[in-house]
This record gives sequence, C-alpha cells and structure tokens, in this order.
Amino acid sequence: MIIKNILITGASSGIGEALALYYAKQPTTENIFICGRNKERLEAVKNACEKLGTAKIHAQILDTTNKQAVEYWINDAEKTAYLNLVFANAGVATLEETPNNIFNTFNINVMGVINTVVPTIEIYKKRKDTNKIIAITSSIAGYHGLPSCPSYSATKACVKAYGEALRLDLLKYNIQVNTICPGFVRSRITDKNKCPMPFFMEKEPAAELIAKRIEKNVGLIAFPWPMRLATWFLSILPNRISDFIYKQLPHKV
Repeated sequence: MIIKNILITGASSGIGEALALYYAKQPTTENIFICGRNKERLEAVKNACEKLGTAKIHAQILDTTNKQAVEYWINDAEKTAYLNLVFANAGVATLEETPNNIFNTFNINVMGVINTVVPTIEIYKKRKDTNKIIAITSSIAGYHGLPSCPSYSATKACVKAYGEALRLDLLKYNIQVNTICPGFVRSRITDKNKCPMPFFMEKEPAAELIAKRIEKNVGLIAFPWPMRLATWFLSILPNRISDFIYKQLPHKV
C-alpha cells in the first residue's frame, strides 16, 4: 500500500507533530493536511515539514470539537487529494479533575475523534480503492480506569473500543482501522506530568513505530510492550486485587 495523502488532527505538538514530520520525509508522500488550535506551533510544524521533503503541506487552525468545521475541512482535503490515511489524533490531558476540565476532556478526546472519523468513513465508503486507512489515537491508559486520571483514561477506553469495533465493521468497505495505544511519549501532556513515567519514549521513534505498524496493518498498536502487558494484566484482575495494587502506586501531585 502506497500512502500518498495524509491528514492529521492535533498535529501542532506531540505524536501528531512527529507523524507529520515522519511522513514529510517519505518520498511517496504528496500531501499532508494538518490541523491544530495554536497558530504559531502549527505554522512551525508546517515549515519544518516543508524543509524535509517535497510534499505539499496544508495547515488549518481548527477545533476538533466543532463538528461542522471538521467535516468541511476533511471533505475539502479529499477534494484536493484522495486521502489514504486519516489520523484522529487530537487529544488533551484532564490535569485537575474540575467540572470544566472533565467536560473539555470528553469533548476533545471522544467527540473530537468521532467528528474526525465519521466524515472520513462516509468519504471512504464512496471509493472503490483499497488505500483507505483510519488511525485512532487512544492510550495505554485506556486499558483500565486509572484513579490518577479518571476522565482521561475513560475517554481513551472509549475510543479504543470504538476503533477495535470499527476495524471489523468496516472490512466490507476495504477500510483499514488501526487503534494506537502509546505509553508515555513526549508531548505537551507529558511535559506537565509530575508522576513517574516508566518506559518513557521520545516522540520521533514512537511516530516511526506507529507508521511502520500501520503499514503492516497491526490492528492494535500498543507500546511499549511491558506497559501493555502490565495494564492488560491489571484489567483482567478482580477489582479487590487491582484496587489494592492501584492504591500502592504514586498518584499525580
């Protein structure tokens, strides 16, 4: 599968930025559509991408919670170039569990993903080709509700389940769906973390790992493997045991 045209939400920092830079270096890439809410950071990513290859970089200031704006942007991108890969990547950390932060986390991490994925599916269904990929960014935190970040882990569990279900549901349309569950990867979210971050990764190797596993059509891209194994194991334990273990872990401060 040749990936020529890529669209990435939340591309102004973190994994989204690293993915944009990775694909900008690939000789087969023709167009990269990126969006973010911060104009200065997004412009910096656009400029960096343009220096790495020959792909045309299209940058759009966009709030993914705006359903109509996201749908218009994706449809407009499709008119420019048939999309091969769409990353529903935009996300935020809750930080303090205040009412405003909780609603904001669910709006961006869940509705922002849905606002990106649904119009993409409708576009892909109309096409007969097989170069159609959706990638949804969840998190290792989505394997089990975490007492240190209830809202964040809940939203990531939601989009993890959504992506896994869509993978089989959309097979009949030749649409490939990959769900990405990273551990701690450098981003504006992890920069604010004050809790321990085991198996921490820089965003560049994380982006390369994601891209290569998408090429292999690995349905659930969860890494690093020790964290995936640990969180999966905790998720299948009886609550009385997992509760005891979580009580021993350090909480964010």
